[in-house]
Amino acid sequence: MKGMEVVPGVEGVAGGVGLTALLVAAARAIETHRPDSLARDVYAEHFVLAAPACAGWPVRMEQVADGDENPLWGRFARYFGLRTRVLDDFLLQSVLTGGARQVVLLGAGLDTRAFRLDWPPGCVIFEIDRDGVLAFKRDVLDEQAATPNAARVPVPVDLRADWVGALADAGFDTGAPSVWLAEGLLFYLPPAAETYLIDAVDRLTTGGSALAFEVKLDKDLLEYRDSPLYTSTTRQIGIDLLGLFDRAPRPDSAGDLAGKGWSTSVRTPFDFTRRHGRGPLPEQNDALAGNRWVFAEKPRS
Repeated sequence: MKGMEVVPGVEGVAGGVGLTALLVAAARAIETHRPDSLARDVYAEHFVLAAPACAGWPVRMEQVADGDENPLWGRFARYFGLRTRVLDDFLLQSVLTGGARQVVLLGAGLDTRAFRLDWPPGCVIFEIDRDGVLAFKRDVLDEQAATPNAARVPVPVDLRADWVGALADAGFDTGAPSVWLAEGLLFYLPPAAETYLIDAVDRLTTGGSALAFEVKLDKDLLEYRDSPLYTSTTRQIGIDLLGLFDRAPRPDSAGDLAGKGWSTSVRTPFDFTRRHGRGPLPEQNDALAGNRWVFAEKPRS
């Protein structure tokens, strides 16, 4: 990018949930430049540099005065780096050993997995998100002359609209195994929308398919309103995550899938911190205490 040049479509990530996509991109950029990086995304910093809404945000740890002691750009950013790595591994394992060749990214945001992961031949990556978000991503990646490593199919539709029909129109084959990802998405949706999404994935998938998604199990999100992760995010970059989350009681989506015959595994992020040797660990007044990563597989007949 040429300095802070603004690309068309930037309004798609200028506020609300769209702005959180830039937060995660900044975290991925910081993770990319760490010497002990868990995941690398060479495009992430260019999204941050292209959007006036995040002028002055760091894209590497040297730009953070208090380094890893900073709750937002230290611990929280490291959480996003860990999440990226874990879900990268899940998707690649699903296509390499499970045989799925269709990958559906629900609420894809500024995800660049189509460009940075080593996909086997025949993979198709469907990216579902609002048109403004996908337009901003397209323009930044075009500026970087980025080339996807698989067939990439943007599906510009709001998840509150008929995304199922839009996915079908984009060429998704319900008769072939698929792998789905809802990363950092469900806690922004009303409970009914989450239930619809999970039911739709079950309805659209055949045996041999897989799904990963992130949920929060907190009975009351406001219990952690004074958590350093929330307060520092609001203070430093003006994003009130608790104001964006839907605080209605959540459905048991993992249990619903198990009831439909899927095998499910529910893990904490801290499980993977211990596995990889870096990432967040539990602390007092922890906004990550209720976060769970759910991995589900639909058995073959």
